[in-house]
Amino acid sequence: MNPIVELVDNSFIFIVAISVLLLVGVTVAMIYFVFRYSEKNNPKPDQSITGSTTLEILWTVIPLILVLAMFFYGYEGFKEMRNIPPNAMVVKVTGKMWFWHFEYDNKKTSDTLLLLPQGKDVRFELESADVNHSFYVPAYRVKEDCIPGRTNHMWFHTTNEGLFDIECAEYCGLNHSYMLGTVKIVPEKEFLEWYNKVDSVQAPDSLKTDSLKTVKTDSVKTTQLKTDTTKSAGNKKDSIKLNSKDSLKRKEK
Repeated sequence: MNPIVELVDNSFIFIVAISVLLLVGVTVAMIYFVFRYSEKNNPKPDQSITGSTTLEILWTVIPLILVLAMFFYGYEGFKEMRNIPPNAMVVKVTGKMWFWHFEYDNKKTSDTLLLLPQGKDVRFELESADVNHSFYVPAYRVKEDCIPGRTNHMWFHTTNEGLFDIECAEYCGLNHSYMLGTVKIVPEKEFLEWYNKVDSVQAPDSLKTDSLKTVKTDSVKTTQLKTDTTKSAGNKKDSIKLNSKDSLKRKEK
């Protein structure tokens, strides 16, 4: 299991459990005091109640222990997020208005879709081309800001194959809600086949260029055909001139 996911989930469960325990305790105590010390049951208020040093110490020390425990769990997760493995593969992530741009070590790039091999540590170098963005992958419990003029770092260990959402967790403008992406985890063999085919991205472009050239040539041919029709139209004018001359000769006769 991804260590970051495990630590973040444990911290979340711990904080939620304490919150639920406090909620139940406070609610039960409140209901008890409402009925136990109501005006109906105590028409004459008891004036003998005084302060308790023991209670004051308890409700100061116990919350302090709980807060320190939350901090401990949170800091363990933070340390793991900052402890990037030295042999992790590197992917440069650039946030732009409004899409994610990815660049690999061999300069291969992709937009929106982040393809990664299964069972690998991946280090992300996060940048922004315009405004503040926040690279957030909920499935791996990681989020880090992309700031213009600054490079931030983040990492996670890829686990199961599949598709996982990428979101921008910081409002970055008009189309912020459409700044989505996908992490696709595939077997390492499949990833390497895609990763090493550098020319595969350029091939369709060359085909497109050839097709455009063909279209342009066809359009020229079409224009020439139009020119031929104009010539034929000129022949029609010549025939009209001949007819007019013939008619004039007949009149002179």
